[in-house]
Amino acid sequence: MTAAGAARSARLALTMGDPAGIGPEIVLKALAAMPPAARPLVVGDPGWLAGVAAKLAAIPPVRAVTAPDARPPADSVDVLATEVPVVGVRRGEISAAAGRTAYTCVRRAVALALAGAVDGVVTAPVHKEALAAAGVAFPGHTEMLAHHAGVDEVAMMLATPELKVVLVTTHEPLATAIARLDGAMQRRAVRFAAMGARAFGVAAPRIAVAGLNPHAGEGGRFGREEIDVIAPAVAAARADGFDVIGPLPADSVFRLARAGRFDVVVAQYHDQGLIPIKLGGLADGVNVTLGLPFVRTSPDHGTAFDIAAELTADPASLAAAIATAERLAVHKNHSTLV
Repeated sequence: MTAAGAARSARLALTMGDPAGIGPEIVLKALAAMPPAARPLVVGDPGWLAGVAAKLAAIPPVRAVTAPDARPPADSVDVLATEVPVVGVRRGEISAAAGRTAYTCVRRAVALALAGAVDGVVTAPVHKEALAAAGVAFPGHTEMLAHHAGVDEVAMMLATPELKVVLVTTHEPLATAIARLDGAMQRRAVRFAAMGARAFGVAAPRIAVAGLNPHAGEGGRFGREEIDVIAPAVAAARADGFDVIGPLPADSVFRLARAGRFDVVVAQYHDQGLIPIKLGGLADGVNVTLGLPFVRTSPDHGTAFDIAAELTADPASLAAAIATAERLAVHKNHSTLV
């Protein structure tokens, strides 16, 4: 991360997230720990954030701005207001109003990135039920970002210093995810896994693909997806030049990756990949969206409505997401993420 007192090395937009969750709190806490010149531009409701700041200790003043400013900011949290302010929202409660505000924050941040006003986007957590209540048709950030960025293919990478995982499928019922697995999806995930690992500085990524069934199918005894779909796709990806192996049993492959055997693991579905990431703790977990024309990261946790009113949330994962976005934006060509 930028050294204390140094100028901003990458311009980042940071969304406020769902105002009823811990997003505003962790945004303020994370930025308070950063030198003023390194702080991202927050996209959200200045009034709501100022109200949260008043309840927290040692938070810089919130300043409303009308456009991104390339100059180093004063000792303040600069907030670019969206067209939908927070109205009728209570912390810890799902509401359409909160979903609408959170969605407009993301949409505005993406517009800034596409216009070149910022180098990357960091998003605080949104709540999927609140988005649905607001009539937002996307099941999560990944799909929302892809739509507004105008890209057809993206992938979710979860990253910690010890483990990196790319998902074949993301936010959908498990039965649906299993039913639609095919070879093209497997090869796409391998390609994104290689790209994502290279973005983190791994020149020749070693990729492992997890099986779907127990023991990776046990030779067909516990399911044929490994034989009929995954293994042929892995062989094809290897023929394309990727250093990839699989399918391997999911109950051991993540341990092998943590031990340094592999640089990245391809997981077949959402929870298969996220559980091993989150077992290591939430402090350093970061979600990276691969395939966008700009860098995008987020913390590896949700809105935490159960503690939102307590103002005791830990901003560590968001701080890690900001640091990761800056690293990727400064040191990596964006083409490595596409």
